[in-house]
Amino acid sequence: MAPGHRHGSVPPVVLLLLVATVLGSLCLSLTASPEAQKGYNFRFARHARDAPLVSYYNYIVVGGGTAGCPLAATLSERSRVLLLERGGLPYGNRNVSSEYHFADALADTSPRSPAQRFVSEDGVVNARARVLGGGSCLNAGFYTRASSGYVRAAGWDPRLVNASYRWVERELVFRPDVPRWQCALREGLLQAGVTPDNGYTLEHVQGTKIGGTIFDRAGRRHTAADFLRRAHPRRLTLFLRATVSQILFRRTGTSKTDTTKGTATPVAYGVVFTDPAGVRHHVYLRGGAKSEVIVTAGTLGSPQLLMLSGVGPRGELEKHGILPVLDQPRVGQGVADNPMNSVFVPSPVPVALSLVQIVGVSRFGTFIEGVSGSQFGIPLHGRAASRRARSFGMFSPMTGQLGTVPPKERTPEAMRRAAEAMRRLDRRAFRGGFILEKILGPMSTGHVALRSADPDANPAVTFNYFQDPRDVERCVRGIETIERVVRSRAFARFTYANVTAMEAAVLGRRAGHLPVNLLPRRATDTRPLQQYCRETVMTIWHYHGGCHVGAVVDQDYRVLGVRGLRVVDSSTFKYSPGTNPQATLERRTDEK
Repeated sequence: MAPGHRHGSVPPVVLLLLVATVLGSLCLSLTASPEAQKGYNFRFARHARDAPLVSYYNYIVVGGGTAGCPLAATLSERSRVLLLERGGLPYGNRNVSSEYHFADALADTSPRSPAQRFVSEDGVVNARARVLGGGSCLNAGFYTRASSGYVRAAGWDPRLVNASYRWVERELVFRPDVPRWQCALREGLLQAGVTPDNGYTLEHVQGTKIGGTIFDRAGRRHTAADFLRRAHPRRLTLFLRATVSQILFRRTGTSKTDTTKGTATPVAYGVVFTDPAGVRHHVYLRGGAKSEVIVTAGTLGSPQLLMLSGVGPRGELEKHGILPVLDQPRVGQGVADNPMNSVFVPSPVPVALSLVQIVGVSRFGTFIEGVSGSQFGIPLHGRAASRRARSFGMFSPMTGQLGTVPPKERTPEAMRRAAEAMRRLDRRAFRGGFILEKILGPMSTGHVALRSADPDANPAVTFNYFQDPRDVERCVRGIETIERVVRSRAFARFTYANVTAMEAAVLGRRAGHLPVNLLPRRATDTRPLQQYCRETVMTIWHYHGGCHVGAVVDQDYRVLGVRGLRVVDSSTFKYSPGTNPQATLERRTDEK
């Protein structure tokens, strides 16, 4: 049970939020223990096709992701809870469970993939989770707390926050074994001026540090789904492959089927979900002041579901034939994705596999991290030794990451050509690692809008990357810092002295066809860094917003203008709290 939970009362939503989201956004990867790989014998988990056509519960939690799983488990201590997840189990899928196949889940675009790909209106390829455990099944393994200033600005009780952090850290967090490449990155950051040296710490502090990891020594992943083993097995029901299409509303004093008459406040009283055969199932709240529908469907899914249910901008709803329940123009607004720009640094010596372990927290609003090793084109181990890695890592065209052409030019054909070019290269071309920078905030925001009334379809998302000049300036300073790191004495072992040496030793005549951005930069690349930032932008999967606190939900995450409904996930936050948002849902430290 989550710390701070009072028996017989609704658990503190803020505390559960912290506990839930300690597991990740799309940059976190957790390790499945042998018990987890067997599914923990989840007797309460069923396929949606086996669900009754009508059922009743105290709480209905929509979305079995990083927030929904621990929330449902804790609520089940004292109440009957239904958890609805549109994906399947994470167990038994090596693309989810293994560090060595981490990027293959992002590269899988099949209908049953745990990652559902989408392309923002900006042209940047992205992904959203479609699996029990949510983003914690897809992420890259770095753990850090939010800063104390962030916690104060959010109005959270620091004692409960720290208690929840410690609870999760006992369960999930490991100190990583830092390989030489990551050690060189750490020393290079310090020599580049990202100081002080904070050693190993889970705190979010300025300077360079080693953070926690949620991969164990065997390279296995824990996911938010693992927290369901703490659920009460007779009070929790989980339906998989259950796509929720509508939240049901009635108005106080009217019948349950009347959503149009009267002027009283709308009250959520249930949901409708569909199984893979297209059969509709109705679930109703049992009644009582504490019965609620709680939406934990993520930055895209939560505002999408509110709009599909009639809560959103009236014009947007009517355009898709949806009867408005509440004209709420701020649903879907203020969505943001932290811009990420990465460079590949070829190495003259072999480099061990590592995901994010080191972070440089700068004074100017940029965070610098790195990933390295054999996943980037060199065979892995065992039976894989005779063939190349399938995805070539998290920053490859196979996973939708193509920074060598501007976003609007990243067509499926461009992705295919880049992937073929990567496969033809000598494996030495991908001996090295990526160093990336992520922007604090960001200040630039966009919106989510419906494409259709189909709950399975991705909504239209616009992030407006680098619309605010402050984001551009932060990116420029971040790239300049990376350049200093690569030129530092500490990093000399893992980089070539200049472009000529690098191309002669590694790339040869195919240098111009390498589908990644390089450091040292090619002599022909004379773009100003402002232009470079805009044209090479990619995602680090930390998108957030769309149901902001104070705009769509109140301080207790209750949806404004209706009763019996909360949203508890990354859609409620305006800004990212820091380097990696798995320990806290995303929100800036100096503004609610």
